[in-house]
Amino acid sequence: MTGYGKSQYQLEGKVVTIEIRTLNSRQADVNMRLPYLFREKEAEIRSKLIAGLERGKIDLNISLETSDFSQTTQLNQTLAETYYHQLRNLAKSLGIDEGRTDYISLLARMPDVFKSTDVVLTEGEWETLFEKLFLAIEAVIIFRKEEGAVLKDELSNRIGLIEALLAKVEALESERMPHIRERILKELAGLAADMSIDKNRFEQEMIYWLEKIDFTEEKVRLKKHCRHFLACLDEPGGQGKKLGFIVQEIGREINTLGSKANHAEIQQMVVCMKDELEKVKEQLLNVL
Repeated sequence: MTGYGKSQYQLEGKVVTIEIRTLNSRQADVNMRLPYLFREKEAEIRSKLIAGLERGKIDLNISLETSDFSQTTQLNQTLAETYYHQLRNLAKSLGIDEGRTDYISLLARMPDVFKSTDVVLTEGEWETLFEKLFLAIEAVIIFRKEEGAVLKDELSNRIGLIEALLAKVEALESERMPHIRERILKELAGLAADMSIDKNRFEQEMIYWLEKIDFTEEKVRLKKHCRHFLACLDEPGGQGKKLGFIVQEIGREINTLGSKANHAEIQQMVVCMKDELEKVKEQLLNVL
């Protein structure tokens, strides 16, 4: 399930931005981009993400910007002056016009002219970071719930269409068995008159075959699985895997019903059921 959350705060001249993006996945697949200063808490940050978001492809990006660069970089003026005099002497010895030389640009690229100072986060800053991380996680959860409400309506409608098609199948069932019997008797009437038929054995075979093509159990189980699916939609927490298992069972019952139908219109209803079920499967890829 997709999700997005962001939080931002400022503390002692530093601006920290936390962004979380998620996609659906069977497991928790976490990818983090952290500033060097946050690496020591990487395992703890990962743990909090998984605890809050359960599973999915989770991309976390934390950026740290400072508005006071004097706190993070220092100019080594003595070294810069040494480089400057050496460059001027080199220019003179090579006969290069000093007026056309940009010494500032050259000095800015010289080694160790600017040095980064180590910035250490205080315990209070770490606590604030985790508080804001939690806010970003909450924003993702809200985003997921909003999308989930839309998906719930879509899935409910699709399962409702399958149930409506099953009701049409039941309406056609009353004419199915008489139609099959009539077709068999017509075929028998076309046999040669001198052919002898054991009526008792024939009746036994007919009863066995009619029982074999009866799909009352499939209808009952299909109704039950559809009811179970809708009930799971109302349960709290991530139900994606469970719904996937129920959909597999729904598919089995629909396939068996189709193989036993022996009726053109019922076969059409079965095809429509399969079409709706495929749409359900596609949407389940977006369910947590």
